[in-house]
Amino acid sequence: MCLIVFAWRPGHPQPLLLAANRDEFYDRPTLPLFEWPEAPGVIAGRDQQAGGTWLGIGPQGRFAALTNIRDPRQPPRGRSRGELSVQYLGGSLGPEAFLHDLAKRAGDYSGFNLLLGDREQLWLLNSRAGKPVQLAEGIYGLSNADLDTPWPKVEKAKALLSECLIRPQIPSLLDLLHDAQQVEDAQLPDTGVGLNTERLLSGIFIATRSYGTRASTVLVMHADGRRQLVERSFGPYGVLLGEVNLEC
Repeated sequence: MCLIVFAWRPGHPQPLLLAANRDEFYDRPTLPLFEWPEAPGVIAGRDQQAGGTWLGIGPQGRFAALTNIRDPRQPPRGRSRGELSVQYLGGSLGPEAFLHDLAKRAGDYSGFNLLLGDREQLWLLNSRAGKPVQLAEGIYGLSNADLDTPWPKVEKAKALLSECLIRPQIPSLLDLLHDAQQVEDAQLPDTGVGLNTERLLSGIFIATRSYGTRASTVLVMHADGRRQLVERSFGPYGVLLGEVNLEC
């Protein structure tokens, strides 16, 4: 159950502040942030099982972030959703054109949210809605449902991000991603996975023996084109495995 919170502020010295957790089984092989040799300028983690990525940046100020839509009733589709981020980051289409083209073939994939942008614009495609949407200035939260679905972890992370906007610092953005407090049962959403699993997934940061937050990533985009990208990797029970800090 992944989580992305972000502030989009066109015209601001830091137009984009984004903090994201990727949650996955620990035994799924993964590489941390690096520049992909076959795609110059693309910097992202890599899912070694399917070859795609959940979050990354590319040339001309491109960035992409992906979450799955959680629906236990939906049968899995054949293609990996992680390839969508790679296609955009290494391609030439702008975010609007890419998402309009993708909307025609979104049925090839299980449910997803794909957030794409560059220095000028920010777009989202929710595959269930089927129509790309350009996002206005604001603070947003995205997990494994629709944009700004009021799950407690989404609402809490957005509130914490709002507090960081007064004086944004990467350490404080990483700290908000490490909040492991679970939600009281009465506040839990019902997404069809059972009470015990809902409870397990309710924290911003998840840490168990077999499943949890594998990566916490912060992206800061500056108006002059500079980008700061920091990722912390975690193993079972939330043990810190390493940190990558890049500026480009």
